[in-house]
Amino acid sequence: MNMKKKHSGHRAPIQEKMNIQDLSGAETTDLKDLHNKAKHGDAEAQFALGLRYENGQGVFKSYAKSVYWYRMAVEQGYAGAQNNLGVLYENGRGVPKDYAQAMHWYRKAVEQGYAEAQNNLGVMYKNGRGVSKDYVQAVQWIRQAAEQGYAEAQCNLGWLYENGRGVRKDYAQTVYWYQKAAEQGHVEAQYNCGWLYENGRGVPKDEAQAEYWYRKAAEQGHVEALNNLTSMSSNKIRSI
Repeated sequence: MNMKKKHSGHRAPIQEKMNIQDLSGAETTDLKDLHNKAKHGDAEAQFALGLRYENGQGVFKSYAKSVYWYRMAVEQGYAGAQNNLGVLYENGRGVPKDYAQAMHWYRKAVEQGYAEAQNNLGVMYKNGRGVSKDYVQAVQWIRQAAEQGYAEAQCNLGWLYENGRGVRKDYAQTVYWYQKAAEQGHVEAQYNCGWLYENGRGVPKDEAQAEYWYRKAAEQGHVEALNNLTSMSSNKIRSI
């Protein structure tokens, strides 16, 4: 169960052209309006365009254009763009991979209490990317995000408790945090809850609960959850 885990400065303006995919008239108008707002300095619109280009939503995917619009937004201190620019640097998308820059932008967003950046910073410490590996620091930052209700961080904190990394191994806390994330639909946490109930780790063995969580994860396409669910059903048939 693994953790899943601006450079500002003066420059000449870049002339942007939208690559609009097949959209309805209303969607095209909406995108043009968003683009117009972004060009006139609306940080939220700049961030939204960055997301669209990063994910290919209504435009042709372009990490370079995503970086461009995130940079525009981070110049105004927009926390979501700071975090997402960090993600692009961490993964080398639209920019050369640079863990130091990723850490820089995560920290900028963390200063504003941005939960996703807190989690990302913690995972950097967990994996030793851009910093020396430090599970205590990983727990500190991931916990802050988990306590804000961020499901990915809750799942990660469950993993840290399960494996005793930066904290004492504690299956009760493992169950608590996995279940918090699972209740928000986090697929890996749902699978993990199923495994804990099947094996009686931190909770009494409970096949009904195990099947419930495996089914939730399987419905989202989790292959191992589906395999475990099938195996449990087969065992029941053989025991008859």
